[in-house]
Amino acid sequence: MSTINGYCARPSVRAGEVLRLHIATSASRFRVDFYRCGAAPEHAGHAEWPGRAADPGTFDGDWQWPAYEFLVPPDWRSGVYVAVLATEADYRTPSMDSREARILLVVTPAAPSGRKILYKIPTFTYQAYNTAGGGSLYSASRVTMRRPGGGVGGPVKGLPDPYEAASPRQTFAHWDAPFIAWMEANGLESDFCTDLDLHEGRLLYDGYHLLLSTGHDEYWSAEGRRNVTAFRDAGGNIANFGANTCWWRVDVAPRGAGLSCDKFPPGASASTDPDSSYGCPDHWWESEPENTLLGVSYRNGGGHWEGPRAPLGFTVTEGHHWIFSGTGLKTGDVFGREAALVGYECDGATYELDAVGRPRPTGQDGTPENFEILGIAPLPPDWSFPAREPTTSPRAATLGLYTAAGTVFTAATTDWARLLATDPQVACITRNVITRLS
Repeated sequence: MSTINGYCARPSVRAGEVLRLHIATSASRFRVDFYRCGAAPEHAGHAEWPGRAADPGTFDGDWQWPAYEFLVPPDWRSGVYVAVLATEADYRTPSMDSREARILLVVTPAAPSGRKILYKIPTFTYQAYNTAGGGSLYSASRVTMRRPGGGVGGPVKGLPDPYEAASPRQTFAHWDAPFIAWMEANGLESDFCTDLDLHEGRLLYDGYHLLLSTGHDEYWSAEGRRNVTAFRDAGGNIANFGANTCWWRVDVAPRGAGLSCDKFPPGASASTDPDSSYGCPDHWWESEPENTLLGVSYRNGGGHWEGPRAPLGFTVTEGHHWIFSGTGLKTGDVFGREAALVGYECDGATYELDAVGRPRPTGQDGTPENFEILGIAPLPPDWSFPAREPTTSPRAATLGLYTAAGTVFTAATTDWARLLATDPQVACITRNVITRLS
């Protein structure tokens, strides 16, 4: 049986420009079918090429597989596309998720489109968990972006998700695809980009009102964060329907060829857990707390990675707020508990209770003083908790927002997208945030 796999030279391409794919196969000829991911996969085009074989590389060096160039039609809509590789013709619509023979790519607009939402795909995080070539950023300090995998098409580090076993965590299919499908089914149009685009300073000033991400956007470069902060300071809004966001800082190799992350304190042993350690060079919170941009941090939340967890939802603390309009929720109500909305990782702000028992941020962790905690979920002691500065604040997921020049919203849990199709209150809050901020 013939084998085939591949990767992109870079994870995004502008409509109308040349996409460079690198593909190795034992077959004499192969086919690539491109599908745009939305409410349903949409076939966008295909190419056929002669096959060439190549050996696998290692996790830390460019695999340098045979190159093929495809001119992306200028009328392709911005979106997330999956290239499906095949050595035999099969005209059935294939699964968009697989650990081989799939390549994830993002098509950005050829020119400003007039759309107001820019959706960020976290390719740095996908590559951090990609174990193709025998390693990831959990076993080494440097990985290449030029290898199979990274969202789809490669092996992934992590434990199975008991609430959604159809796809591994840290893949496009697990969080981003359901969110994008829900958006398109509900008429919420957006353009798409990768974190590499934002690292390079592209797209943010093309007329967008809202930058949106979801799921698990854990790895950020300093340049990307600086550009997103400038977007907020110029009046741009941000909605983060995820958690563990901006936890690790990465350095990006020229042209996006690779990532490096220095996680361990000087002199640490191989068994050291960097999340529970201090003095980690690339912990964002130890040098420039992510709270100053996002309002929350994983260090005030926590994670529950293996097996089912105690079902947790958010207790509404400000039921009159506009994000709850149309949900039927009032102060003191809980939403999302039955489906374990809070987890598998979540973020929080240090807080204290005011005179009437409402949580208010202390600001000692960098959270803006005007951050409004609109929903809260104290975490049980059997969760895993990262290191943080001394504080009396409990560990809790804190859903909320604040406004500087732009407004920044956080859902504070990775699993938000999982409930969109089944929980009307989660869906209503999502629609309220996106429509208001865009």
